[in-house]
Formats: sequence, structure tokens, C-alpha cells
Amino acid sequence: MTSASQRLWRTSPLTYLALVLAALLSIYPFYYMLVIGSRSLDNINDVPPPLTPGGAFGDNFGRVLDNDAANFLTGMMNSIIVSSVVTLSVVLTGSLAGFAFAKLKFRGSNILLLTIIVTMMIPTQMGLIPLWGIMQDLGWYDTLYAVTVPFLVSAFGVFMMRQYASQAISDELIEAGRVDGASTFRIYWSIVLPALRPAAGVLGLLTFMETWNSFLWPYAILTPENPTLQVSLSFLSYAYYTDYSQVFAATAIGTIPLVIVFLVFGRQIIGGIMEGAVKS
Repeated sequence: MTSASQRLWRTSPLTYLALVLAALLSIYPFYYMLVIGSRSLDNINDVPPPLTPGGAFGDNFGRVLDNDAANFLTGMMNSIIVSSVVTLSVVLTGSLAGFAFAKLKFRGSNILLLTIIVTMMIPTQMGLIPLWGIMQDLGWYDTLYAVTVPFLVSAFGVFMMRQYASQAISDELIEAGRVDGASTFRIYWSIVLPALRPAAGVLGLLTFMETWNSFLWPYAILTPENPTLQVSLSFLSYAYYTDYSQVFAATAIGTIPLVIVFLVFGRQIIGGIMEGAVKS
């Protein structure tokens, strides 16, 4: 059994080859984005196309900043604010509600959880027109409230944290906190939230990426003078002409916050898993 287990977990050259190919396929789109973003428009149209970075990235991004129709810096700042606020809120509300559904006993919990799950089955696009009318009535048209407040709570986040909390946190641990005189919120803050760190990292990463890449709703509710990043990038393309050197240069800069968030949440995910493994 020991030798069979060792053979099972032993890595072969084919495993390394597959991992290298997967890494190259994942990295190549980002690399080619930098290649196009650092080339002039004439070089982009060469045959064969360029495969190495050029030296025009600064000029291309400078033209993006000079493009008054795009409002790139405004879009970048708006996306950072909206994505950060929504991510923080979704993680906190999801972990709170998930803890309540998993470990607290109260009347109607199953019906409420079922209602939350049902809302996940409704396409977001079906609610855009009513939501647009509500934002108009509230006077939130062309404000960041309109792209932030409706998404502060996520049904998927609640369900995901509930599933993780029911398995990662034992009832004995909750009872030990109560015996020590801790309140429900203190148990959540000191016991539950640290135990949910891996799931919170995954949820935070997915939420930030989804909010950062959101286009349809910000495009409908915000004006060109106050866009998010994705809306700003869309204004770099015209009906009959698109300067792809500008588009790819702006996209490369717009990808940097996503990379930073991935590194931060990735460390939290790995750290939480390793901490749980040591404790077990």
C-alpha cells in the first residue's frame, strides 16, 4: 500500500509538461496584450504580426490619457472604489448570514435560505429595467451609489459561506465561546471569521473580478463623463475605426489592480488552508 501510494503521488515528466503548457496558454494572452499595447498602429498590421514588445507603450498610454471621450483615469478610480466597497460588503454580509444560517437556530431559517437560493436562478438582466427606474426615483442616476448599493449583498456569497461554515466550524467550538461568555458577534468576529478566511478569500476574489468586469449596468446608468473602467474602455473604440494600440495599452494598465487583488486574496486562501491543516 505504501509503494502504491508513493507511485500515485509521484510526478512524471508528462505532469510537468502539462503544467508548463497550461501556464503558457494562460500567460500568452497577457503577453500578447503587452506586445500590441507597446507597438504602433502600423506595426500591429504587419504580416506576420509582431511577437515581441516594442517601445511605444508610453506613447500609446499617453494618447489614452489625452482622449477626452474615454475619461480613463475617472473610470479607473470609479472601478477601484466600487469594486472595493462591493467586495468588502459582500464578504462581511455573506459571512455573517452564512454563519447565522449554518450555526444559529431561528424560526424560518430554511424558508429564508430557500428564498435566497431561488433569487440566484433569476437572470440579472431581467431586473435591469425595474432597477433603472428605482435609481431614477432615488435620484441616483449617474452616481456611484447606483452601481454600488444594489450589489452590496450577494445571494451566492451567503450560500457559499453557509456551506463552508457548516463544515469548517464545529458546534463544540461555538459552545466553548458561549461558555466563556462571548456574545454572538464576538463569536463571529473572533472564532468564525478567522475560520472562514479561505472561503472569504475566494468569495472576495470572485466578487472583485465580477464587479471590476461589469459593463452592462454601469453602461446603462452612468454617463460618459463619469464611467467605470469597462465603460471607459468601450469609448476607445469607434464605429469605423479602432486604435488597438490604445485599447490594449489601456487594458494592460486596467489589469494591474486585478493582479494585485489576486495576489492578496491568493495569499489569504493559501494561508488559511495551511493554518487549518496545521490545526488539524
